[in-house]
Amino acid sequence: MKKLLLTILMLFIAVPAMAAEGGHEHADSWLKPVEAQYVCMMNNKVFDKPQIAIEVEGKTYYGCCPMCADKLKNDASLRSATDPVSGKQVDKSSAVIGADPHGMTYYFENQENFHTYASGPMPEMKHEHMEGMDMEGMEGGMMHDHGHESGTAPAETPATPENHEEHH
Repeated sequence: MKKLLLTILMLFIAVPAMAAEGGHEHADSWLKPVEAQYVCMMNNKVFDKPQIAIEVEGKTYYGCCPMCADKLKNDASLRSATDPVSGKQVDKSSAVIGADPHGMTYYFENQENFHTYASGPMPEMKHEHMEGMDMEGMEGGMMHDHGHESGTAPAETPATPENHEEHH
């Protein structure tokens, strides 16, 4: 009888503790960490295969095609993004990178900012980068975002080799 009571007591203690731990994981689940090599840092899109490594001033950036590589090499503003937590500019080559379920890519100056942002609510998708643009301004349904302030660009799903070629 003592064992049964002890077991029940342990369950009452353990279950809420496990639920609390699981709640933290769930809060972070909308934003997943991404290795830099899987991100085209030109269009801020996550791919399922490593991208082209681009060396610039001793730092490594990644692009999905030669056009992206050329633009990253020649335009320093494309190699940085704004950390959504601190508001500071971060170099994409050294940033902590996260992607949401819609393919939005976020760059952070450190892990703490990543977890702070991930533990909050998922932001609503904004389409201000598309204002004043008709469908002809997009290539194959995807668009290179050359001047988006936050360094993020929307994407429907992680890119695959099949739909990668369509954006050029």
